[in-house]
Amino acid sequence: MSARRARLYDLLALLVIVLVVAFDQWTKALVVSYLSPPDSGHVVPLLGDYLSLYYTRNSGAAFGLFANSAVLAGLIAVAVAVVITLYLRGLNSGPLSYKLVFGLIIGGAVGNLIDRVRHGGYVVDFILFRIPQIGFRFAVFNLADAAISVGVVLLLLLMLGGALPRASGPRESAQERQAAQGYWKTAERGEQREEHVGP
Repeated sequence: MSARRARLYDLLALLVIVLVVAFDQWTKALVVSYLSPPDSGHVVPLLGDYLSLYYTRNSGAAFGLFANSAVLAGLIAVAVAVVITLYLRGLNSGPLSYKLVFGLIIGGAVGNLIDRVRHGGYVVDFILFRIPQIGFRFAVFNLADAAISVGVVLLLLLMLGGALPRASGPRESAQERQAAQGYWKTAERGEQREEHVGP
């Protein structure tokens, strides 16, 4: 991959991060403004009884996991380290899909991190998904959680499909391989001619 294309891909990934963070923070601000106080029982239906808005505060990880748990800090640190390591592996050779997927994950992580800094440790959750016919109620989440989840699923699909870049550096192009093979074949023929020409 050329340096120019790599920079373009990184700019597109940065654009995804900015859009995810901006949309996440905008929707959270609307929820806080119109659905306060949290956990008041005020539910705004969006899609019948299946999808609704419900304002709550989450001091745990995504989807309310590990709320008020000391395990959370360690899990976040490990997750961030893994994401940064994988992204740095592909700075020079990663395909566009790889960069956009990490844009989703990083954008979602930054969106929730902004919440924790602003609100003293909790994030604003407001998306409620239910299937009343079977009594199913999913954990309340936000757009940042959704971006992270979609990004992780897509990342796994890319890994299974072998689309992740190698850690050894930029991939060798087909033209470069052919040129190298032609060079060595020419060199071998030259050596053979020298062997046949005697004194």
